[in-house]
Amino acid sequence: MPAPVNSSTHCAQGTAGQGRTARARSRRRWHVVVAIAAIVAGVALVGGCDDAAVDGAPAQVVDPSAFPSAAPVSTSVVAPQSVAPPATTVATRAASPDASAAVAQLDTLAVKGRAPKTGYDRDLFGQAWTDDVNVEGGHNGCDTRNDILRRDLTAIVYKTGSNECAVRTGTLADPYTGTTIAFTRGQSTSSAVQIDHVVALSDAWQKGAQQLTPAQRADFANDPRNLQATDGPINQQKSDGDAATWLPPNKAYRCTYVARQVAVKAAYTLWVTQAEKDAIARTLTACGAAAPAPTTPAADTAQTPTTTAPPIAATTTPALPPTYSPPPQPAYTPPAAVGSDSSVYYPNCAAVRAAGADPILAGDPGYSSKLDRDGDGIACE
Repeated sequence: MPAPVNSSTHCAQGTAGQGRTARARSRRRWHVVVAIAAIVAGVALVGGCDDAAVDGAPAQVVDPSAFPSAAPVSTSVVAPQSVAPPATTVATRAASPDASAAVAQLDTLAVKGRAPKTGYDRDLFGQAWTDDVNVEGGHNGCDTRNDILRRDLTAIVYKTGSNECAVRTGTLADPYTGTTIAFTRGQSTSSAVQIDHVVALSDAWQKGAQQLTPAQRADFANDPRNLQATDGPINQQKSDGDAATWLPPNKAYRCTYVARQVAVKAAYTLWVTQAEKDAIARTLTACGAAAPAPTTPAADTAQTPTTTAPPIAATTTPALPPTYSPPPQPAYTPPAAVGSDSSVYYPNCAAVRAAGADPILAGDPGYSSKLDRDGDGIACE
């Protein structure tokens, strides 16, 4: 048996021998030596001495499948994933559609100073709470005051025999004060709930109503859009104030209140003062509406707006409220004078009730202001 060979020594000897052979052959074919050297170097890198031919022994063939293949290296560039930032809630105050519409409608109203109050009289707006009008609720057999009570009150009990017209009791959720008021019909209790003209009659008289016909003024005074049941003392406190001098104590209702004023004034082609328009605009912008364009006073045509918004043409017709269409105006017949029928006379409400004539409306036979203690146009309630 041959003696064992030291692998490292044997490898070194084999390699040296190969080198001598390569140098000898290089004298004849140097390019062959270069190729052989390249092959030897490659074999040494891959498998060491065991993979080369030593002393004429055949080189071992290495099966690549015997080694686990390395995972291929991808040459593509992977873009970093885009990480969405956490959602952030941004507090925004969207404009109320009603407030925005009211501001747009406010810009259609003429801006002028107050006309003199000279000649104003309540009777210029027709009989108090007459049913003979051409607005919603007119000619329905029930006076306007009771129409509004029926609309604004809940838990209503009607007076027997009134064909569900005369409200005897009910509950009012008063929007002006934000309080609840119990209503009981009676000479000393009816005044706890009164009917307010959202645009006061005196205010309307000084801002265009003088140019309306008597029938139009009667419509104005009985238009449900211009009427609101409210607390009696609050109604007295308001008197004939406009938005520049009075707003409801309940701040939550102020936007609706001034929007109703704008709609009514637009419907009847009334104007506003500059102070009134400013007060309405402030109220509506607090509700999220955009501020109206600066106003060019009607009396000062030389003044020009400082806004980039186009001015409203002089011929612009005021927009009407969605539910209001001015009816054709019939020939106006003045109401009968109060107490004109002298053939009917009641000394007191007991006599009225005994005759089954209660309540008596202003203008009805036998009506007298002495029988109407609360002055609401309805005697012997």
